[in-house]
Amino acid sequence: MEKKRGFEIAKGFENSNINLPVRKTKYSAGYDVEAAEDCVIPAFKVGQKPTLVKTGLKAYMEDDEMLLLYNRSSNPGKKGIVLANGVGVVDKDYYGNPDNDGAIMFAFFNIREEDLSIKKGDVIGQAIFQKYLITDDDIATGERVGGFGSTSK
Repeated sequence: MEKKRGFEIAKGFENSNINLPVRKTKYSAGYDVEAAEDCVIPAFKVGQKPTLVKTGLKAYMEDDEMLLLYNRSSNPGKKGIVLANGVGVVDKDYYGNPDNDGAIMFAFFNIREEDLSIKKGDVIGQAIFQKYLITDDDIATGERVGGFGSTSK
């Protein structure tokens, strides 16, 4: 079977008992993604950076695809966490990059007044594979040179 798209365990997490994402129902668009380790998302303070929650996963896909990372709909109300970037975008060439092997992370802010503890195995978000289009005059020729946040460098 030819590999088209899917999830794998990222380097450094091979012995961490990471669960690959699954869809819970046959009509779910998103694959539920779990935290790879315990962490704390501190209560929000002006000027702080978002907390990167590791998943221990990387994703491979076809050339005209991306992986979108969404918050769980219950997270803001039940846990007080929101995605700092609204929606995370994982590009095809993030997979296997030299900095972090394409390890996927969710960037959260905690809008509550108390810190939030996330446990390994907690479902933190969902991931949806999506096709994308390019313009007729697209001239992109750049090559990825790093991992998280490196696209504009």
